[in-house]
Amino acid sequence: MTAMRPLRVLIVDDTRLARQELRTLLASIPDVDVVGEADDVPAARTAIDTLRPDLVLLDIQMPSGTGFDVLDGLEPAPPVVFTTAYDHYAVRAFERNALDYLVKPVEPARLGEALQRARARLPDAVAEVEPRGMLGADDQVFLREGDRCWFVAVREIARIVVDGNYARVWFRNECALLGRSLSALESRLDPGMFFRANRNTLVNLRMVKGVDLAVHDGYELELKDGSRVDVSRRQARELRERLAL
Repeated sequence: MTAMRPLRVLIVDDTRLARQELRTLLASIPDVDVVGEADDVPAARTAIDTLRPDLVLLDIQMPSGTGFDVLDGLEPAPPVVFTTAYDHYAVRAFERNALDYLVKPVEPARLGEALQRARARLPDAVAEVEPRGMLGADDQVFLREGDRCWFVAVREIARIVVDGNYARVWFRNECALLGRSLSALESRLDPGMFFRANRNTLVNLRMVKGVDLAVHDGYELELKDGSRVDVSRRQARELRERLAL
């Protein structure tokens, strides 16, 4: 049986009234959860980093910059629907892979279409099977990419890396692309074994061969397969606490 969880939406607009209007429209749409709001560029970037929404409703013109400034440097950039009072940014918006472009005042029907487009792009983020148990180190998982298939013990997985809307699993010097989000995979893996090194990477701590200091108070992990993984400054403290005696 498939159970839909709410589409997690972040609203970014410098005008309180505009944010409230979007909240009111979203409240009438089933399976939508507004997880936060932001009113300028720095707050929006922080909210995206911490909340990891499924979709951002993003204004373009704000006193502290533009919606395009919010997306600059975000890897990967979250799915975005631009909401603006101006229609002349549309070409630039779609060049940034926007899912849709809504001109204020936002029409309920058009907003509903945009949300459906977001759901179609993120099937693994919004449609989940009944909860399954946590995977242990010796549990076997089945991986497939194209005509290649593997049975892999969880302990053999070295790292899992975001690849677009999906995740690439590295094991035994092989890799496979899975049609699931990194967050969905993380929810089934033992947090004592797998560590979120940065926004894009889960690493198996049992595969860590060495730790080096990096710029901006971060770390660089050397894994047993020879790969290297950056630990963000945000996650460096948690790593120290995790590995300390």
